[in-house]
Amino acid sequence: MQGTRVEGVTKVFDLSTPEGRKEYFEAKAGAEIRALKDFFKDNTFIAYLLAKKSAGKGTYTKMMAEIFGNDLIEHISVGDTVRAAHEAATKDKEAFTESLRSLYRGYISLEDAVDALIGKSQTKLLPTEFILALVKQKISALPKKTLFLDGFPRDLDQISYALFFRDLVDYRQDPDIFIAIDVPTAVIDERMKFRVICPVCQTPRNTKLFPTKNVERDAVTETFHLLCDDHGVRMGPKEGDAEGIAPIKDRLVRDGELIDKLLSLHGIPKVLVRNAVPVGDVKKYFDDYEITPMYTYEWDGLKAVTKESPWTILDDEGDEVHSLLAPPAVVTLLKQLPKALGI
Repeated sequence: MQGTRVEGVTKVFDLSTPEGRKEYFEAKAGAEIRALKDFFKDNTFIAYLLAKKSAGKGTYTKMMAEIFGNDLIEHISVGDTVRAAHEAATKDKEAFTESLRSLYRGYISLEDAVDALIGKSQTKLLPTEFILALVKQKISALPKKTLFLDGFPRDLDQISYALFFRDLVDYRQDPDIFIAIDVPTAVIDERMKFRVICPVCQTPRNTKLFPTKNVERDAVTETFHLLCDDHGVRMGPKEGDAEGIAPIKDRLVRDGELIDKLLSLHGIPKVLVRNAVPVGDVKKYFDDYEITPMYTYEWDGLKAVTKESPWTILDDEGDEVHSLLAPPAVVTLLKQLPKALGI
């Protein structure tokens, strides 16, 4: 198992602040960070993030950008790219269609593909070639950076496209790698069920696993609510989150099958980031503050008090595990990347 323990490093770092994380990453993976910074002076790479929905792909990429700089790291969500394209096409279909004219090649016309995008055609599916054109358009508007691609390939029939993606986007000399993030389904379920969002800035938190600094108690319902750290307003759940993974269970199964298939491919380096650690092994590889705790709330008569306690769940094999916080998961990624890139 890839852990984060470093001989001689005993300090407890504050993983909730950028300053604390900077110290933490340097202490836990300083050598690997320096090697990657040297690599980034003249090189970039493409990483396919392979994980189930809500596994933390965006969070991990943001931390990589925090370490190396937004000028070097770019997170591209295929889902967000398609949604932005839908908005642009709905606003001005003709201009949007022409902007893709030189990028698209496919078995249906570009006009039919745009109709499928904006929902005018119920008989034609959005072709993979069209999605690739959208992603290429987005990349073309960016300086050349290391890409963390989230959401492609999405289905088994898109794997062959993934094998040639770097050529399709003119990154011909870049290495590409698969980064698989292994998160137990039970963790995803809890993340969704207890997720809340700030209505002002859309920042997500989790009442059970990732609280804000301030919590208020509703005097009428006697329920506790997180207050956004930046805006001080009450955070609330997204529609459907209370059901957890139930509405996306089929998708999670398909995601798992896709990851298994991609990890069996030859000829492309792979990195495996495990979010869960068996309870009996956790102290061998990780420090206590790197493990995700559970939070509950009490009323002391004057204010809401946040209580922290250990959190264990069952993984997909039925074994009792602890879940890692995002920074230690990123450290295990950092420790594997130089070898995967051949540096």
